[in-house]
Parts: sequence; structure tokens; C-alpha cells
Amino acid sequence: MTDPQPPAAHPADSHDLIRVRGARVHNLRDICVDLPKRRLTVFTGVSGSGKTSLVFGTIAAESQRLINETYSAFVQGFMPTTARPEVDVLDGLTTAIVVDQERMGADPRSTVGTATDANAMLRILFSRLGQPHIGSPNAFSFNVPSVRASGAITVDRGGKKTEKVSFTRAGGMCPRCEGRGTVSDIDLTQLYDETRSLADGAFTIPGWKSDSFWTVRLYAESGFLDPHKPIRDYTEQEMRDFLHHEPVKVKVDGVNLTYEGLLPKIHKSFLAKDREARQPHIRAFVDRAVTFTACPECDGTRLSEAARSSKIDGVGIADACALQISDLAAWVRGLDAPSVAPLLTALRRTLDSFDEIGLGYLSLDRPVGTLSGGEAQRVKMIRHLGSSLTDTTYVFDEPTVGLHPHDIQRMNALLLRLRDKGNTVLVVEHKPETIALADHVVDLGPGAGTAGGTVCFEGTVEGLRSAGTVTGRHFDDRAALKKTVRTPTGRLEIRGATAHNLRDVDVDIPLGVLTVVTGVAGSGKSSLVHGSMPADAGVVSVDQSPIRGSRRSNPATWTGLLDPVRKAFAKANGVKPGLFSANSEGACPNCNGAGVVHTDLAMMAGVATTCEECEGRRFEPSVLEHRFGGRDISEVLAMPVAEAEEFFGTGGTRVPAAHRILRRLADVGLGYLTLGQPLTTLSGGERQRLKLATHMAEQGGVLVLDEPTSGLHLADVEQLLALLDRLVDSGKSVIVVEHHQAVMAHADWIIDLGPGAGHDGGRIVHEGTPADLVAARSTLTGEHLAAYVGA
Repeated sequence: MTDPQPPAAHPADSHDLIRVRGARVHNLRDICVDLPKRRLTVFTGVSGSGKTSLVFGTIAAESQRLINETYSAFVQGFMPTTARPEVDVLDGLTTAIVVDQERMGADPRSTVGTATDANAMLRILFSRLGQPHIGSPNAFSFNVPSVRASGAITVDRGGKKTEKVSFTRAGGMCPRCEGRGTVSDIDLTQLYDETRSLADGAFTIPGWKSDSFWTVRLYAESGFLDPHKPIRDYTEQEMRDFLHHEPVKVKVDGVNLTYEGLLPKIHKSFLAKDREARQPHIRAFVDRAVTFTACPECDGTRLSEAARSSKIDGVGIADACALQISDLAAWVRGLDAPSVAPLLTALRRTLDSFDEIGLGYLSLDRPVGTLSGGEAQRVKMIRHLGSSLTDTTYVFDEPTVGLHPHDIQRMNALLLRLRDKGNTVLVVEHKPETIALADHVVDLGPGAGTAGGTVCFEGTVEGLRSAGTVTGRHFDDRAALKKTVRTPTGRLEIRGATAHNLRDVDVDIPLGVLTVVTGVAGSGKSSLVHGSMPADAGVVSVDQSPIRGSRRSNPATWTGLLDPVRKAFAKANGVKPGLFSANSEGACPNCNGAGVVHTDLAMMAGVATTCEECEGRRFEPSVLEHRFGGRDISEVLAMPVAEAEEFFGTGGTRVPAAHRILRRLADVGLGYLTLGQPLTTLSGGERQRLKLATHMAEQGGVLVLDEPTSGLHLADVEQLLALLDRLVDSGKSVIVVEHHQAVMAHADWIIDLGPGAGHDGGRIVHEGTPADLVAARSTLTGEHLAAYVGA
């Protein structure tokens, strides 16, 4: 009897790889990789080695582009268009769901509830079960104002007939604060100097220059005010026209403009957008000039009186949104209403997802602008947790950012769950706890920037350990506890801190040493360090808010480095500094200083081609004839930081102001970055270190860093610790909010908050040296740190 032949493999089962051939996005050098589907693949390598370019800029970008092409041309016209990534072959792609660390919209009306649709479900619930019944779900929405209208309409039906109609729509928006929850009071002394006239430069508002057509000249030449009279001498009518006038058309220099009072104009210009979305100098102005207080009419709930009056079992929608999500989930589970059973099931599933992902400490009324990058990423994940989709590619950008070692275990379990449902999971990550889970590892490098962009290793985690790459060599690195710790030179007293979930905390933060504030996510670290510091402490804070800049911005413009460089070029050649700006007089007229020419192809992806006139150098030819130290301005912008530091630090090309900035960039590990690289191409870790380099020059004696290890490779952490030591030894007090055990072990003093998150946290559970914390093992942090250092 012959053995039965095994069934032939089905051709459809052969597509089990994502094949990438010849990827050249940003610094990638013709990369070729094969990624297994339905497995967890981790991409690692030093910051700037090309991980994001490969995963997000190539694989995810092409997948999303191909999906967009399936829509009609009409729909594509309304969608963002992207060009095909520079790659020869991309085979085996599946639908990509990108969960990145980009901050969520900074609209002041956007909350955790609105971003996850939990609010939408709650509104329907209250419109069905709330007593007294006040209307449809819109009646509970703080984004919908109440509307009333009445009038006559003409109906053409068997002869014209006029009818009187009235129209009412019940909305939930508080009429006083317009759904924002806060009202603002403006300090007029910060807007103008009342001893001066408008013609004499009375305005002290950023960006309001005396020759500005839309601002200063509009007020001076409106005809309502005497431009030569000091503001303090205005009559009552003039003051009303100046501060509160309704919008009205006026002519200035023959141009029709809209004149309105100064206060409504400031509201529209500076307060309509969320504070966090502003540039730093505008943010500083708003902080000085405006005080925000909870709206007295709705008590900060954003909702109208009618919306607050309707309740289910004594709980209003405002009370429900203010509850910690884990408590809200328990309340929803206690509701018994067969008429809305499917809705309750969906709402319970969404709220349980928050708890599962470690965000049970949030509340639905929390503005999304206040979430950290890690929290925002996990909020985005909630939509996908209960998804029935399989054979999908999930792409994550450092999902463990902002997570305590205790929370990383939960995140890892979640990644494995997504994989085990039959999905391909691609993760850019530096934490060894997550790399160790991988079915497949791709290690990029060997260096950063132009020294990276190649695959150093591809295979299993065990193979990586013995591969001899930078990641492999540092994979099992463990920092040791310090033998001796520094002695504080003073202390910063915080008394009775109650911001967010802090419970009347009293703590002394030692000065002149390296202090680490730690604890599980949501335990109150940021509330303590950012929200409770004394106003006169001279604190300089480097947070994780993103750098704002267009593709014209680069490290040279953003750090202020280009100013002394332009002056040096101008002085050496006897011309104006403005010639050496690609955004000003010296710009190539063909591409306007962009270096590329963009061709818009309507609903199809636009094409960017290198400018033929300047060949991508961004300057007109006459500017490039001017040299400094044998280099033209485009060659200087093409230099890496390390080379430029040497160029501007010695001999006849010495420019001390430029050299100081370059030294700081090199100190934070950005020596490989070219001066003219667009900010839009920098990774998250690079952007934060760029901010750190600029803040190092500030005079504040206390420097607060918010998770500086975000986006840092294991090998870069050593360099960061050396930098922190240099900052402390130079006389600064450094306070670091951090979860990385290597930074904890290196600290002189640790403040551990907890024991849990939300209302289970907000207390100091340990203060002392790292050695004390390890010896006591009385907290979650203590246990994880002890395991890390092998104690």
C-alpha cells in the first residue's frame, strides 16, 4: 500500500512575507528585507538610523497610499496625497493601521471622551434614560449650541401660501464659555503701554509691529481713535471703541479692512487655539496676559444647565465624564436597561479597554492636549482593541514610551494579543523587554544619519545577542547603582500640592543633584513636577511637546545658529546678512529657496523634483560666489554638526556664538545631524534632544526633563547619563521624570509616586537614594529596579 501524498500547498498560502527591495527613503541605502506576516517584528537601532523611514515612511506609507487609490477620484480630491516612496519593490503588503506618537489635535474642545467615541455613546444613553428627558443626544453635547428661530416662509403648493414657523434645537453647550469649560480674563497692561500713543508704539503684543497693515496701522488709521493721544487720556467712548467695538468695515490706504475692538481681536488671534499648540514666545505672552478660570456658569463642565439637570440614578453626564474611567466602567456595569442593552455592551467594552491598556486613571473630560505622547498613542489604540479585523498590519512607534516597567508588561501582552489574532505587528522600539518578545528582529545602523541606513542584522533575538552589532552588544547592559551620591546644596519646597490627583503632597526636592521622579503611569509625576513647582523657582522645563516647523525649518534656523553664521558671511564679503537666508533675499527665484519644485497633480500625488536652477542648493548663484573659509553657505548647511563645530571653532573661521550652539548639539548626541536637514525628517528622539540643546543655554538654575530617554537607543543612554552628570557638575539642579531603570540607578535622589494610578496614586511612597529604594523593595519601582541591577 502506498503512502498517501500530502496535499499540495495552496498558492494563496505562499504569500507569507512582506518583501522590501531597494528602499531609499531619507537615509536608507537600498535596503532589502523580508518580514514574516502574522508575526511580531521589532525594528531597532540607534536614534536616526532609519527605523522610522523604513517602517512608517516606506511600508506603512505605501500601504495607505494604495488604499487611498481605491477611492473615486472625487473622494481622493479631499484626501491628503502622498507620492510613492522611493523603493524598487514592495510585495505582500496588507492594510496598515498606524498608531503613532503624534499628539492628538490640540483643539480646546477635544477630550478623551470625544476622541474615543465614548462621549457619543454616553450622550445617546442619557438621551434615552436621563430624567427629566430634555431632548436628543445633541442636547448633551458641549459642541452643539442651542438654537431658536422664527419667521415666515412661503410654500409653493397649489398657490403661494405664507406660513409662520418656529425652529428650536436643544444643544448642550454652555452659553458663557461656549463649551470650553474655562473663561479668560485679560490683563490690559500686558497688551499696551497706556502712557504712549498708538503712533508712539503703545502695543506690546508679540508680532504687532508699527508698520503692520492688519494690526497697528488698522487701529491708528481707523478713524475711531486719535493715534497721537496717549491711551490713558482716551475718553470713555474712545476706550469702548478701542477695546470692545463690534466688527465694522473701514478703509485704510484705500484697502477695505475689518476693524474690531482689541479684546475680541486678541480672543480670536491668541485664545481660539489651544495654548499647547502655540509657539513658545506666544505661549509665554498668553501666560502673562491671560488668566484662565473655570467657567462660573457651568463650573467647568462645559455643559448647559439643562444638560446637567438630566440624570440617571442621580448621576448626570458631567458627573459621569468627571469620574475616573475605571469607576465609570463599574457604574455602567451596574445599569440595567434592556431597551439600550446593545449600547451598554459597546460602552462597557470601550471603557474596559481603557483599563486593560493602563489608562483607567484618566477621565473622559480630560482635554487631549494635556495627554503625553505615550498616553495619546494608547488612546488611539483603544479603537483597535476590540476590532474584528485580522490579517492587518499594525504599526507602532515606541509603544512603551512613558510606561513604567510594570506597565510595559501589560503593553507587551497587548502586542502579542494583536499578533495572535492573525495580524502582522511592526514595532519600532528600544526597550529590551519588548525586543525580547520579537519573532523577528531587524537591526538598522551601524550609526545615525549618513552613517546609518543599512541592515546590520535580521533574524531572531538570540541571533541579535551574538551578532556583534551596537544593539546586540548593549542588549544585556545593566547600569549599576552609584557607589557615592552627591550632597544637596539646598532644597526646593513643595507644600500642599493638590494638582489633578495629588493628595496634599509635601516634598522637598534636593538642589545641586540629579533627582529622578518616578512611579507608574498616572501616579502624579507630571502634576508634581510641572503643575506644583513654586513660581519663583527659576525652573526651565524641557517637555515632550513637538517642535513646530515647516520643511523650510532646519536645526540651523531653529536653534538660532544661522544668525551668527549669516553675519560672519556678510562681514567677510561686505554684503547684507539677508542674502544668506533661503527664506529671504538670497533665495533661488525658481524654487523660492525650497530646493525642490512641487508640481500639484490635483487628486493624484504631487511630484517634488530637485530645482534645476539651484540644483537643490536653495540659493541663487550670485550668493554662492560669496565664501567664508573657502565654503559657500550651501556647503556650510550640508555639514554635519561635528564637522561644523570644528570649522567654526578654530582659525580664521572661528565664530564663538555659532561654536557654542554647535557644542551643545554635539553634547546631546546630535553630531551626525546636518545643519540644513529639514525638521520634518527628524525622529522623535532627535527633536527632543534638539530642544534640550537649546534649553541648556538658558539661565534657569533648575532644569526639568520629561523622559529624556524617549527615542534613545540603549547605547545612547550612556551618553545621556554623562550629559546629565555634566549639567549637574556645572552647577545646575536637574530633575528628571523618568521610568528607565538606568537613569534611576544613576540618580542621587529618587522620589517615587504611587502606589497606583489615578485616585490610587498621588502620594509619595518613597524618598531616598536608589540604594535605599532597592533595599526596601516596598514599591513596584523598588522591585523592578532591584531586579534590573541584580540586587
